[in-house]
Amino acid sequence: MVAPNLVVEWYVVEWYQAVDGKSLITNQIINDGNGSPHPCGGMASHNNYLKLKSILKPKFCMKNLHHSIQKTINLSLAGLSLLPACIQQSEKTPEKPNILFIAVDDLKPILGCYGNEIVKTPNIDRLADAGTIFMQNYCQQAVCGPTRASLMTGMRPDHTGVWDLKTRMRDVHPDILSLPQYLRSLGYQTHGIGKVYDPRCVDKLLDEPSWSVPYHQAEDVDYADSLGKPVFGRYQLKETRELAEKYLEEAREKGLKGSAANDYATRFIKPSVECAEVPDNAYTDGANALRAKLILEELTKSQQPFFFAVGFSKPHLPFVAPKKYWDLYNREDMPLAKFQEHSKNGPEIAYHSSGELRNYSDIPPLISFTDQKTGIGLPVEKQKELIHGYYAATSFMDAQVGIVLDALDSLGIADNTIIVLWGDHGWHLGDHDLWCKHTNFEQATRTPLLISAPWIKPSKTESPSEFIDIFPTLCDLAGVKIPEILDGVSLVPLMKKPKTSVKEYSVSQYPRTGNYGENDRLGYSAGQFMGYSIRTKQFRYVLWMGDNFRSFLPFDEKLVVARELYDYEADPDETINIANDDKYASELKMMHEKMLEFLASQENAAYANAWLDE
Repeated sequence: MVAPNLVVEWYVVEWYQAVDGKSLITNQIINDGNGSPHPCGGMASHNNYLKLKSILKPKFCMKNLHHSIQKTINLSLAGLSLLPACIQQSEKTPEKPNILFIAVDDLKPILGCYGNEIVKTPNIDRLADAGTIFMQNYCQQAVCGPTRASLMTGMRPDHTGVWDLKTRMRDVHPDILSLPQYLRSLGYQTHGIGKVYDPRCVDKLLDEPSWSVPYHQAEDVDYADSLGKPVFGRYQLKETRELAEKYLEEAREKGLKGSAANDYATRFIKPSVECAEVPDNAYTDGANALRAKLILEELTKSQQPFFFAVGFSKPHLPFVAPKKYWDLYNREDMPLAKFQEHSKNGPEIAYHSSGELRNYSDIPPLISFTDQKTGIGLPVEKQKELIHGYYAATSFMDAQVGIVLDALDSLGIADNTIIVLWGDHGWHLGDHDLWCKHTNFEQATRTPLLISAPWIKPSKTESPSEFIDIFPTLCDLAGVKIPEILDGVSLVPLMKKPKTSVKEYSVSQYPRTGNYGENDRLGYSAGQFMGYSIRTKQFRYVLWMGDNFRSFLPFDEKLVVARELYDYEADPDETINIANDDKYASELKMMHEKMLEFLASQENAAYANAWLDE
């Protein structure tokens, strides 16, 4: 489903300017869609530069609504320092710190610092020893594009309008504010390499407004001399390269070029794992780590503070890694998921058939499993191979993180550098007979988050946190003002006092598309569904809503199509959906009230009108 084509417009109520010590006030009351201004509150100080006193929350309008003529104030990059009015005050830091921002694809909390005793992740663990480990951190939507768009803007998916892997966030909201874009406006030099945004959800320059210079790429010299870049960007085994060339030649003979030729070839040769006797920089993550090291060296020569985003693609499928990382593990020791069935009384809408994994050429076709009614039911041998591959790829990625951390230390700037490391969502490794992400379950939504600030004592917190909190947290740590338009809150209080709390629960969501015939039979005018999940310390409550419902719309009980409730103290593996269990009636009522509280907080008439008009 295509998200509505919306434009963000910033509506200013009052401007303050100090002129010769006197305050000049210019009133500009602009309709907010309801016939009245929408101030954020707060007084502007008498500084010698223009400051916005109040900024309304973003207003959205369809681009094709030509009858709606609105006065807007364009806040360009050159003037972005004016943008964050309605600001929370932050504590001062020793000096304006650098920020090293490490993004990892498909990394679940299988790390030594999260208590896993099998995995080998010494470099991430040493980062954890110097920072805060957020034990109960959750993503906003368990798939790459939406979770990254949400994290990078501090806005929930229903605000970014990115729920899939084809919608570009600035096509929906051209003026949405990203974290690096904001820091850039405040004097930071902002650089990136590797997968930070999902490239399918931003422009061809990987979100041009975010970066001070064109986005960095590993160069040929960064790859292993004797091998060159991996075929399809993934594989280095000789036999795989030979088969790839065979099918690419077939594609060319059929007149196919570029991505079309690759798509043809990978129908026949696209293994889910690879164990090759090659150096680390045979693969893209290894090459990117070497290039990141060089970029860090250049950044330290400048007087400007930097925000440097480094993205690693492993352990995303395919699970490829040099053999030495596979050798760290014994396949027989690989832990299979304890519970490999759908939860009792669980709605089918909560599940999927692991389509991402089934795209790989060595995964047996689902139709060959004649004894399977639902799910994928992988043979045990293949499960162990995949889990082995996931662990090997994680250790490979950890070594690349180590290269970047070592470079930071050797340059003598670690004491003035904030480091954050996050995995964009979790990953199912066979639990619930699921592989990959794409659900609201614990294994898909719980994610690792580590933040190190040299002036804050290392700690571990069990308090809830979300990815939308990273943007305001880094602003707080850097001593810059926090835009109040953000959906998240600063986690600095948890870093200083781990047993405190900044929120009662975390929220995730995931969309589903219904079967056309079933939609018609059940009376749904739209075949799009959204499941909203609230996770407290003990419970997860999921409310599945039909007819294209979004949280900015008024709640309608008639649109509820399914409910899930799980008690993690009694049932940590989510084996039983207790939403209809009378013994949990009071808990269901409590969690439903929290859900209604959350949904009410998200209602937005401007969003809703544009969505419904579309």
